[in-house]
Amino acid sequence: IRELILDGSLHLIQEGLKSGFLYPLIKKQDKCSKPIPLPPDTCSLSGLCEMAKHLPSLNEMELQTLQLMGDDVSVTEQDLFSRVVENNCSFSKMITLMGQQYLLPPKSSFLLSDISCMQPLLNCRKTFDVIVIDPPWQNKSVKRSNRYSYLSPLQIKQIPIPKLAAPNCLVVTWVTNRQKHLRFVKEELYPFWSVETLAEWHWVKITSSGEFVFPLDSPHKKPYEGLILGRVREKTPLPLRNTDVKVLPIPDHKLIVSVPCLLHSHKPPLAEVLKDYIKPDGECLELFARNLQPGWTSWGNEVLKFQHVNYFIALESGH
Repeated sequence: IRELILDGSLHLIQEGLKSGFLYPLIKKQDKCSKPIPLPPDTCSLSGLCEMAKHLPSLNEMELQTLQLMGDDVSVTEQDLFSRVVENNCSFSKMITLMGQQYLLPPKSSFLLSDISCMQPLLNCRKTFDVIVIDPPWQNKSVKRSNRYSYLSPLQIKQIPIPKLAAPNCLVVTWVTNRQKHLRFVKEELYPFWSVETLAEWHWVKITSSGEFVFPLDSPHKKPYEGLILGRVREKTPLPLRNTDVKVLPIPDHKLIVSVPCLLHSHKPPLAEVLKDYIKPDGECLELFARNLQPGWTSWGNEVLKFQHVNYFIALESGH
C-alpha cells in the first residue's frame, strides 16, 4: 500500500501545486490567518434520538414520507424522529428542531434515528443504486474518548442492506486501517449481504501544502483510509435490454486525494467520484451520515449535525 499511496498521490499533488489549489509551505505561512472557530455542539442529536423512542408511535399513514413543498417548513419534532423528511424543492430550506435551525439541501431526504429505528426508511419502499456506509467502528481511541458510540460487527451485519439495495447496487463501505475490519468487510459482511467485493480504494489526506497529514510510515495514525466497493449479487442474471445504460467497470486501487475537513471524521462526499459507476439519476443513500447531500437520502442518529446553520456563511446578495 505504501508504494501505491506514494506514487499515486505524487502526480495529483504536483498538479495541485501547479494550479494553485495547493501552495508551498513558505507561501502557506504568509497566508496564515487565525484558525476558523467551529460552532459548538448545540444539542446532542443522538441523545434526542434515544429520547424519541419513548414518544407515542405513529400510525401507518403518519409514517409515510413527509414531503416539504414550496414554502412549507412546518415540521414537528415527532415527525423528524419517526419519518423520512424530504425537501422536494430545487432550493435549500430551513427547518427548526428543538429551537435549533438546520439547512436542508435541494432534493435531499433524511431519516434521523438510531439503528433500532430504521423501519421508516424501509417503509418508503424505495431501493437504492448506490449505498455508502460509514460505520462507527470500534477502536481504542473511540473507547477512550467516548466521542461517539460504536457498533459491534454483529450489529453492523444487521443493517438491512438486502432490503434497501436495488439490483446491481453499488455498496461502498468506509473502513479503518485495521486488518481486522478489512477482513470482516470482505470475508463476512459483504458475503452476508450477498455483495461481491470488486475493489479497494483509498482516501489520501494531505495538507494544503501537499504533504501527508501524518507520516506515511507512522506506526500509529496513517494518512489514508480505505473504502471497500462491491455490487449486490443477483440470484439470477438480469436480462439485458437495449435501453440499459452501461456503466464503467470499477477500477481497483483508485486514490481520492484531498485536504480533509476540519470537522472530526468528516469524509469527502463521493457523489462526483462515483457517478461514472452508477446509472444516471440513480437513487443514492448514505448510512451513518452526519450531513446531507443534494439528491441523496441520508440516515443516521446525527444526520443533521453538520447541517446546523452555524456551519454555514450567508452570502450577501449579488455574490
